[in-house]
Amino acid sequence: MEQGSLRVDANLSIRRPGDSRLGIKTEVKNMNSFANVERALESERARQIALVESGQRVDQVTLLFNAGTGQVKPIRSKEESHDYRYFPDPDLPPLVLSPAWIDDQRAALPELPEAKRARLETEYALPAYDAGVITSEPELARFFELVVRAGVDPKTAANWIMGEVMTTYNERGTFPVSPERLARLIVLIRDGALSHQAAKRVYVELALTPTEDPAAVAERLGLIQVSDEGALTGWVDEVLAAHPGEVSRFRNGESKLMAFFVGQVMKRSKGKADPKGVQPLLQERLRLTAQSESR
Repeated sequence: MEQGSLRVDANLSIRRPGDSRLGIKTEVKNMNSFANVERALESERARQIALVESGQRVDQVTLLFNAGTGQVKPIRSKEESHDYRYFPDPDLPPLVLSPAWIDDQRAALPELPEAKRARLETEYALPAYDAGVITSEPELARFFELVVRAGVDPKTAANWIMGEVMTTYNERGTFPVSPERLARLIVLIRDGALSHQAAKRVYVELALTPTEDPAAVAERLGLIQVSDEGALTGWVDEVLAAHPGEVSRFRNGESKLMAFFVGQVMKRSKGKADPKGVQPLLQERLRLTAQSESR
């Protein structure tokens, strides 16, 4: 554009708040970038406002913009609008749009992005950032609402849309995992059958198998979390027996070792143990073993 491939002439006029008619317009000519158009019009607006507020008259002039100084400078003036010798284009017949036609076209428009963002924030209590990302593409917004209608918490659905779903959508231009299957995957997390990290692995597999159920994929990959108390107790007892030194330190006040024990149980169970059930069992087993040793 700066090499002369673009030339813009822009007109500008001002009016006081409440006035129905615009003032005298001026024309800034031969700008060669969008940035300079903005700078020139801001400069000319300030010039016109200063004239009006000082009681002077805005003359109908043609101006040039100096990109170096950021100022506009009049180069010639015309007394009246007709001095510019406007004339109708014979190839462009008059176009008259009735108010009824305009109303019909407005009613036929889909929900516009700004309105959609506001609705998602209000209807689903989404943060402004989340609503902005989701409405960046009409298909993303549609996908999000289908996931929510399938029974998923809106914020949880938004997190998945802005993460794994957008990644695959940007790569493929489609949604390899349907809203319904994604909803069933998220329910597995909510019900404690899958960890969030395991669910991400399942999602990758779902994208490759367009019909398989999330629960079946999780089962096939061996990712279903075990919440059975008997199985969890067995893993907990094995970990405590294998780390007597850490057990002694924990009893002596090193409570931060609880995270170590939980990690060891997860390692021993190959990630299948439900973390929510592991810590209470660890606390209980540590308490019981401490009581039995003190007798």
